[in-house]
Amino acid sequence: MTSQSDALRDVGILGGMPLPAVATTRLGPMEYAVWGGQGPVVMALHGAMGGYDQGVLLARAIGPADCRYIAVSRPGYLGTPLGGRESPEAQADLCAALLDALGIGQVTAMAISGGGPCALHFALRHKDRCQGLVLVSTCGGRIETPLPPAYHLLQWMVRWPALARWMRKKATRDLERAARRSVTDAALREAMLRDPGTRALFEALTASTADRLPLRFPGTRNDIAVTRAREYPLEDVAVPTLVVHGARDPHVPFARHAQALATRIPDAALLAAEGGEHACLFTHRDLIRTRVARFMAELENDAGSAPD
Repeated sequence: MTSQSDALRDVGILGGMPLPAVATTRLGPMEYAVWGGQGPVVMALHGAMGGYDQGVLLARAIGPADCRYIAVSRPGYLGTPLGGRESPEAQADLCAALLDALGIGQVTAMAISGGGPCALHFALRHKDRCQGLVLVSTCGGRIETPLPPAYHLLQWMVRWPALARWMRKKATRDLERAARRSVTDAALREAMLRDPGTRALFEALTASTADRLPLRFPGTRNDIAVTRAREYPLEDVAVPTLVVHGARDPHVPFARHAQALATRIPDAALLAAEGGEHACLFTHRDLIRTRVARFMAELENDAGSAPD
């Protein structure tokens, strides 16, 4: 059992990490995990330093309990090789090929942070497979803010696995310190850590970041290159979209990105997490999951009332 699985096993509300598998698709291998109920299917797309396991955490943080989920490792993460799938277009096509391999028709794509470009191109290139988009702290264009200092530390950790293990243990032993790096507002941070479920999710995310780090870093480097070089034809996105963003996000600024997504994607809805930063998924979890549940219900109502 991996150290990430151990971390999840220790927080009972998560019910353990679903076991991953690797599908052989027409566009190459892709790692994924499937779990959940019998409701509509949601495809969870992780951000930088992620993998299918962080897609699981995204879905469990804000996704409705009755949905069926598929969390993928995008190219360059864990069990999905990067080679030839660097562009968000290629990643979106690989996601569609995975759905073909699994016999899944339509999904709602739920993306966080660096998973946004893949989700946007999934909607653009595979509209018939995309019932809707939920974009949490994602970019709406080229990111121009400086890389956080932690990224440069992680580059060293990749070279020294023992350092990565030490940093992981240190972070999980002092969760308050780890939280201070993600949430500068003391009141929001304290409320986040006081809630048992949210604390467990944040602890699991913190533990995963340095777990199997060499298998997460190729995709992270690629995500950074993509998000700092690309603009997106947002006006051409033709699926219902919910944009969720922290109003004080220092890494993906609200005015530059959330407002672009909300105003340029036709009929997109915007949920601004007041005072929230890039980790608003945790600090505003109740607010976000309530809005996501309403969005998913609206999608199902629209699908049920559509003519045959």
